[in-house]
Amino acid sequence: MIGTLHLGNYFGAIQQWVNLQNEGHDTFFSIVDLHSLTIPQTYSSRGEMYDRIMEVTACLLACGIDPSKSVLFQQSHVKEHVSLAWVLGCLTTLPRLGQLPQYKEKSATLKDIPLGLYTYPVLQSADILLYKAELVPVGSDQVQHVQLAQHLGRTFNTRFHSSLFPRPSSLILGLSFFHRTSHAFIYMVIEDEGGSRIRSLRCPEKKMSKSEADPKSRILLTDPPDLVREKVKKAVTDFISRLSYEPEKRAGVSNLLLLHSLVSGETIQDIVERVNSHGMDTGKYKGVVAEDIIGFLQPIQSRIRDYLNDPEYLRDTLKSGARKAESVARETWDQVTRVVGLSPS
Repeated sequence: MIGTLHLGNYFGAIQQWVNLQNEGHDTFFSIVDLHSLTIPQTYSSRGEMYDRIMEVTACLLACGIDPSKSVLFQQSHVKEHVSLAWVLGCLTTLPRLGQLPQYKEKSATLKDIPLGLYTYPVLQSADILLYKAELVPVGSDQVQHVQLAQHLGRTFNTRFHSSLFPRPSSLILGLSFFHRTSHAFIYMVIEDEGGSRIRSLRCPEKKMSKSEADPKSRILLTDPPDLVREKVKKAVTDFISRLSYEPEKRAGVSNLLLLHSLVSGETIQDIVERVNSHGMDTGKYKGVVAEDIIGFLQPIQSRIRDYLNDPEYLRDTLKSGARKAESVARETWDQVTRVVGLSPS
């Protein structure tokens, strides 16, 4: 799905992408609209999908992605992604793709399984290898897809007696980031966020995700104050009034504490001691959490509105990014065609 990003996206990935960008690394951010087609979506109008692409672009810019430092582009606007995916698809097998956990999970709920759901990890591999990435920051649920990219790059090099593709490595995204590298392709996984320790407000055993059916399970970066208050108020906790951070025993309360710590800058221990010293029960504490989330989101939302009010700038940003990405992708694709024999060597 292409849609508004949530706090799990922000703290689990985007914040660290911005850090990587600002450290001066080569960073590419792809809004993977082609991947969003793998699961059928219902849109009220023909333009709704593009509106969501614009919204994601505005959110990324508002969160600190800087087009002067990074390459931000729309996947479908760089046709070499699909071309390389076809070549790579000829180097793998159906049984191998069928064993990938994301395919098993998503296909289990579908009566008719689209071919795209089966093959989209190959397109992911093309997304990575096309830029000769050395580092791919991903959630833990995407590691096997990076391993597929490693396999396909190695298979290509062996089959065609070349050293064209380097071996990409996974960087598991969490709430801390201490990895340095000279080259990186940051892969924006729209349909599955990964990497975040922020849990669902309604089912804290699961991560916060836009794919969860209950919209009250997540706080979007664009949620208005009253909706934030409602979602936090209905967050699943327990019947113990005092706060304690015990993720295994008190998943819901611990999730609120973690989220509160991230938006406020306070340590979890300081929050627990302060709230308990005031004799505040969980219900009242939820109100405090909601207000701090609202305060945290206000400047981000203001920037999102500014960007959405300038759609021409958003379109120009993506077009400029696509030109920069294509200059890299075209060079790699030309090398592929020569190595494979599709063009003169």
